[in-house]
Amino acid sequence: MVCTGNICRSPMGEVVLRHKLAEAGVDGVEVTSSGTGGWHVGDRMDPRAAAALRRRGYDGTAHRAQQYERFWERDLVLAMDSGHLDTLARYGVAARLFARDDVPDPYYGEDAGFDEVLAHIEKAADQWVDRLRDQA
Repeated sequence: MVCTGNICRSPMGEVVLRHKLAEAGVDGVEVTSSGTGGWHVGDRMDPRAAAALRRRGYDGTAHRAQQYERFWERDLVLAMDSGHLDTLARYGVAARLFARDDVPDPYYGEDAGFDEVLAHIEKAADQWVDRLRDQA
């Protein structure tokens, strides 16, 4: 999962997809997240993102932001929005959108925006679980 700074959308996606894959009994899928930039490398997840996850029963406390590197080591790269998709394409990475529509960036908005983004991510994660289960 890739977003801009790896403190909101992509780590939320990582936590949710990993949780849903485990619930579905899909083994052998490693889920990671990172940002297109290195501004937040080493930082914890945005507290509003972590709080939204907690409210829905997920644990994002282990997350530390990282910048996207080593493109060639990933079988599937999922971008949170079309801007990230374009950035990854410039790096020569054949990525796909995580959700049918761009996952909006909640960073500059109110706390409730993180809950809305999480609902968007959960829906998309369910679809990826079905796809990955069929490939396993």
